[in-house]
Amino acid sequence: MCNIEIVIMNNKVIIFSAPSGAGKSTVVNHLLGLHPELEFSISATSRAPRGQEKHGVEYYFFTSDEFRSMIAEDKFVEYEEVYAGSFYGTLRSEVERIWAKGHVIIFDIDVQGGVNLKRIFGEQAFSIFIQAPSVEVLRERLIGRGTDTPEAIEKRVAKAASEMEFAAGKFDYTLINDDLQTALAEAEHIVDVFLKK
Repeated sequence: MCNIEIVIMNNKVIIFSAPSGAGKSTVVNHLLGLHPELEFSISATSRAPRGQEKHGVEYYFFTSDEFRSMIAEDKFVEYEEVYAGSFYGTLRSEVERIWAKGHVIIFDIDVQGGVNLKRIFGEQAFSIFIQAPSVEVLRERLIGRGTDTPEAIEKRVAKAASEMEFAAGKFDYTLINDDLQTALAEAEHIVDVFLKK
């Protein structure tokens, strides 16, 4: 579900979406290190922090009730309920904060959110879908992270398979992350081209 009533200024956004474990955070962090004009948009979520995650760094963490109140107050550019009671969204205040500095927003967002943002921002947005070579490789990467239970991993793998199907044809570019260095070089190139437009 999303709300598309946002004032669109002449600013750019870059949207990275991928199933869990495909490597989007690695690619995004690499690009942030190369381009001072890029600024990461911190998403809001109603899930609990994982590992060393901190409020206002990786995510803005809210309870489900707080999130619902913020939806009612129209505080999101877009949001969705990913699992029952588990919300993710992009705060209007975050978009305004980054654009006020004259920076280009870079999103690291789930697949449905990425499609929503591309629809909202249109030509101002460049959307990239990062895909692992296979669902099995994704499973191995998620196990290697050591942050989820086996049940949670299988849930994520099932979601990844449906996301890969859903994403077909909905993004400006598909980046296959088989070899990380090759994927990083490809990401650098396509982002450079977009920033120079």
